[in-house]
Formats: sequence, structure tokens, C-alpha cells
Amino acid sequence: MKNLPLLALALSLGACAYPYTPPALGPVTQPAPYVATAAAPAEARAPVTILVSIDGFRPDYRNRGVTPNLNALAAAGVSASMRPSFPSVTFPNHWTLVTGKVPDHHGIVGNKMEDPSRPGETFTMATDDPFWWNAAEPIWVSAEKAGIRTATMFWPGANVGWGGTPIPNSHGAIAGATRPEDWQQFNQAVTGAQRVDAVIDWLRRPAATRPRFITLYFDTVDSAGHAHGPQAPETTEAVAGVDAQIGRLVQGLAGLGQPANLVIVADHGMAATSSDRTIAMDQLEDPADYRLVETGPYATLFPMPGRDAAVAKALLRPHAHLTCWRKSEVPARLRYGTNPRIPPYICLAEPGWMVLKTAPTTAGSGGMHGYDNRAPDMAALFLANGPAFARGKTLASFDNTDIAPLLRDLLGLPAGDRLDGDDAPFRGVLRR
Repeated sequence: MKNLPLLALALSLGACAYPYTPPALGPVTQPAPYVATAAAPAEARAPVTILVSIDGFRPDYRNRGVTPNLNALAAAGVSASMRPSFPSVTFPNHWTLVTGKVPDHHGIVGNKMEDPSRPGETFTMATDDPFWWNAAEPIWVSAEKAGIRTATMFWPGANVGWGGTPIPNSHGAIAGATRPEDWQQFNQAVTGAQRVDAVIDWLRRPAATRPRFITLYFDTVDSAGHAHGPQAPETTEAVAGVDAQIGRLVQGLAGLGQPANLVIVADHGMAATSSDRTIAMDQLEDPADYRLVETGPYATLFPMPGRDAAVAKALLRPHAHLTCWRKSEVPARLRYGTNPRIPPYICLAEPGWMVLKTAPTTAGSGGMHGYDNRAPDMAALFLANGPAFARGKTLASFDNTDIAPLLRDLLGLPAGDRLDGDDAPFRGVLRR
């Protein structure tokens, strides 16, 4: 019995420290023999749901021979090419993934935007005032209301005191807010390993304080795609790095004996861009006639007072590699154009082209997203693996508005209110 040497050592050390003197009368009492006892049974853990976003991860990145962990999860689970919502940029799509509503309905209509009820203010990706976010309830708020503990290791909007209002003169305090029980303020310097380890540490807790729904976010693939382009070796290296962190997550879960339903997604894809493929707005119309809000794969703008007719004449005619609409005339398939935060005019470039304030003055190339959400380069990763999912299934492409309904199924929540998606794509692959 391999524990006996340790027991003998312990007894001998004990004898040195505390010499034993038998009683003067009666027989010497012998110590009870060592009896091995069965190990305590491992805790029977209920599955947790972990939503992972790999920002800017195209489905075809899995074909580069550097994603053994993602490919193994897909082979033993469910995978698909997923359509982002328009505009195919980060904050609108991350909010769609957790609310089930398109940007036109949940209110995060761009990475940068204005609201007519707040003149002089501009939303940026650092804005956490609940005013901008309160139009649609994210999945962690629905879960918390239902008594399901949640934790977010980064996710756009997860730091917001949802449903609340700022308290005047309180240095940022929010009244009436709901947040995840545990959440981290995004910081790009936090490494992928640190992010994964934080998730695993949350799951080491006792059942009473252990989250049942967790988000995890990686940004390095998107950053590499922007800087170098989707085909660059630097982007492939970033893909490999994130795949290694997915492996770290899977190993950590196994070490805890923690079953998990993993839902791994991207917010959008990435298209190659070049300074040779640009459209300068100031060459289409006099800049004195309009005010730009966003530029890039698409541009949004306000005509200056009295200049609407001039702007319409300049923009609504045909242009090479660019199409412009009044917001009320955006094609219905884009599901965009009714929200008051969307400026009156929208100009969308062809994939790989950029619409900019002025022509670039230096040569360069890289990558960008924000194009037509049905463009092949904008397709986003989806795969799911865990006890709730069938094995080895590939689904037809679906809209990312369907992810929130899937999460609600996994968490046992009722169907959401007036969502733009549903769980139809997954009904044949979910194990009830």
C-alpha cells in the first residue's frame, strides 16, 4: 500500500516530537491498524454554458492547418458559417449575439454614433453610459433575473450597468442597474492565457458561487487582420495563438471535471484592403455640404442645413464601387435604416474598397470589415460542442440573431421578447 511509507514517516516524526509513555498499570495499548478509506467521490457538476468570441475570425481560417483544437471541437460537435448583421462591425454584432436583435432594433448601430436626443454627444467603443445600451436586454441580464449566476471575461457592453441610470455627482455610480455577478473591464494587455485562467478560476468555486453562464473574448485575430490583412502570415500566427488558448480552456475544464456547452463565434470576417482601392468623399460632394459620422467600408453622414438636395443629387447617382442611399431606402435585406441613431445618408463600398473623408496620402494595405453582411469575406465562425449538442454536424449558414435564442435554450430560459432570430437552425442538433 503506497501510503504506508508516508504513514510510517509521519508516525516516526510524531514519536520524536511527542515521546509516548505507556500507562503504568494494565497492558500497553497498540495503535489501531491503518485502514484505507475510499476517496471522496468527485463532485457531479452540472454543465456550464461558455460563449466565446474570437473577434474577426473567418470560418476559412480553420483550413490553415493551425487550429487543431477548434477543428477537434467542430468534429465532435456542430459547425457552420454564420452571417453577421449589418453593419458587420464589432460592437453592433457583439450586442446582436447576446440580445438576438439586429443593430437597427437594439440601438448599437455602429462603433461610433450619435443620438438626436443627446445633441453634442458621441458614442464610441469606450462608452458605458446605459442610455446607449438599454434598448435590448443582453443574455446575462436575462439569466441574472432568472437566478442564474453569470460572469463575463470581456464582452462589448458587459461592463455596462444595464437598465440603470447615472446618479448625478456620483463619479459614475449607476442606479437600478443589472450586471453579471462577475465581470472584467476590457484591457487589451490582459493576455489570452490570463483570460482563460480567470474563467477556470471562476469555475473552481463552490457550486453556490460558481457561474453557470460565462463569456470569453479574444481580440488578437481581428487586430492582426486589420494590421496585415486576412491572408498574412501574421494573421495565421494569431489564429494559431487563439487556438492554443481554446486548448487551454478545454484542458482546464477537463481538469476540473467540468462539463461545458461551448458556443464559439466571431462577430464578422475580414476583407483585404489597399490604399489603391479607396473612394474619397470630398471628391463626390463639397465637404461644406455634409458632416461625416463614420467612414471606412461604409460612411454615414448628415447634410448641412439647407443642403439636403445637393447631397442627394451628388450621392444618389451611380458611383464606381460605391452605393449610397437615404436611410429610408436602404435595401430591406440589410435590416437597417429605421433607428433614429442612423444618419440620413449611408454609403456602402464594395468589399475590399474603402470610403474615406479624403484620399490617402501614403500607400498601405491591411484588412477591414463592415461590408455587406452577405459578402463571403464577412462570414463569421460558429461552432458548438458539449453535452447539449450532436456530434459531427455541419449546419447551413444562418444569421447571428439566432445565437441568443440558442443560449436561452441552453440556460433553460423562456423565448425572448420580439427577437429577430430564433433557435430553428439548431433544433435538429440539440439533445433535449
